Amino acid sequence: MAAGRKKRPKPRAKSRTGTGLERDPANYVPLSPIAFLANAAEAYPAKPAIIHGERVITYGEFFARARRLASALKRRGIRAGDTVAIMSPNVPAMLEAHYGVPAAGAVLNALNYRLDAATIAYILAHGRAQLLLVDGEYAGVVAEALKRVKRKISVVDIDDHLFPDGKRLGKTTYEQLLAEGDPDFPWVAPNDEWQSICLLYTSGTTGKPKGVVYHHRGAYLSALSNALTIGLGPDSVYLWTLPMFHCDGWTFTWGVTAAGATHVCLRKVEPARVFDSIIANRVTHLCGAPVVLNMLAHAPDTAKRRLARKVEVVTGGAAPPTPVIEAMEAMGFRVTHMYGTTECYGPATICAWQPDWPGLPVRDRALKMARQGVACAMMDSVIVADPKTLKPVKRDGKTMGEIMIRANTVMKGYLKNPEATRAALSGGYYHSGDLAVWHPDNYIEIKDRAKDIIISGGENISSLEVEETLYRHPAVMEAAVVARPDATWGESPCAFVTLKPGAAATADEVIAHCRAAMAHFKAPRTVVFGPLPKTSTGKIQKFILRERAKAL
Repeated sequence: MAAGRKKRPKPRAKSRTGTGLERDPANYVPLSPIAFLANAAEAYPAKPAIIHGERVITYGEFFARARRLASALKRRGIRAGDTVAIMSPNVPAMLEAHYGVPAAGAVLNALNYRLDAATIAYILAHGRAQLLLVDGEYAGVVAEALKRVKRKISVVDIDDHLFPDGKRLGKTTYEQLLAEGDPDFPWVAPNDEWQSICLLYTSGTTGKPKGVVYHHRGAYLSALSNALTIGLGPDSVYLWTLPMFHCDGWTFTWGVTAAGATHVCLRKVEPARVFDSIIANRVTHLCGAPVVLNMLAHAPDTAKRRLARKVEVVTGGAAPPTPVIEAMEAMGFRVTHMYGTTECYGPATICAWQPDWPGLPVRDRALKMARQGVACAMMDSVIVADPKTLKPVKRDGKTMGEIMIRANTVMKGYLKNPEATRAALSGGYYHSGDLAVWHPDNYIEIKDRAKDIIISGGENISSLEVEETLYRHPAVMEAAVVARPDATWGESPCAFVTLKPGAAATADEVIAHCRAAMAHFKAPRTVVFGPLPKTSTGKIQKFILRERAKAL
């Protein structure tokens, strides 16, 4: 060999660990949350799966009823990708729909029962619902909505024994629909886990509601993440104080079942009913907006009950105030704060408890608990970053940035809205629109909302939608709406109004006008008359109005 020449290394073998090993039905199954029900029914066939008043449905019965629903839908011509809507409180039919509808290959659209007829009609038309399940309590508003939809939608009435006098809109009841189905219907996940499983609509924070589309994979992983995060297990009993239309109950509709735990349904959230159910059913967990916590904390003594064991409470939205946390702890609840959006299947971060927190004074602990926290188990990345550069901000608790999320539990996109989808998912992250700081201990804390969202009782309200309604009042010349702190709802809409020259109107008249035109929870609770502060270019200065609203 010539001097200075190096010996050539032997070529490396082309094979790598795993090369030549392919996917097979034995080692690869598309992820779908409908699998949780089949597993639970096999493991706990005689165990209570659903408790609704005096009615108890075992896991074996739950599975058979969901299979009947899937079979009946297929027999009625529901095809893969079709939308099946449901307007219902937290009753067994709502839970069964979260399994039977996707098992039929269809997409479940759980409707917000607090919406007005016009908005419901828009959602039914935009989502092209083929069939609608309706609880009798909401037959009136649904009937008005259906008059506005040009396309005919098949209606099935949910016959709940706790609300027997509801009006019927269709020719078939829910139980009659189930009777059409096969309890042995083949229970098979879709071949593609990216297939759509649910369609949920935002509250229209920037105008018309946007249709958020979930996939089977995301629903599966989000459900497991939430069950793991709050410690659900086979001995857990979960009380449904959170509406199941909220991000599919933050995916606990599937997570509770995945844990083999028991669902306790509740048609209406009232303090006495909540406390009675906690005692009667030995409830261990519940979720809800801060308004629910506030309701329990300030319930009359006649409604409250002494708790035999600590109950875990998970809340989202605006952080509950210190007095509410203190009152909840005194009654035997432990409060945990989570943060998320409809676009990320509900919870994405959790204000995880640290070992030293229990020893802190309640006010110091409340300040830490009020933060949005750290990423949940199934998140790939949750950051606070500059929305243009995507560069994370300093973790100094001062530098502001936007919360951005990357995960399997981020929506597929907005239905029929590619422009909004591209904007929301640009740069490989979901852009939440929430402005926050990042603390040295890695906890995120929201400081402002980028699009003037008002969160009232866990519901998002668009200031633009309220303003548009105000402008329709014959006496209103100018209007601006901002959030005002509210002891009951966390926040409520506060309207600042300038009347037309020579016109007259009272606050009650303006509020009544809004309540007649939109869902009542969206209407302003406060109206202030006078000129609006503006920039030199004529833009209304909302930051000034926010300060005024806080001082009211």
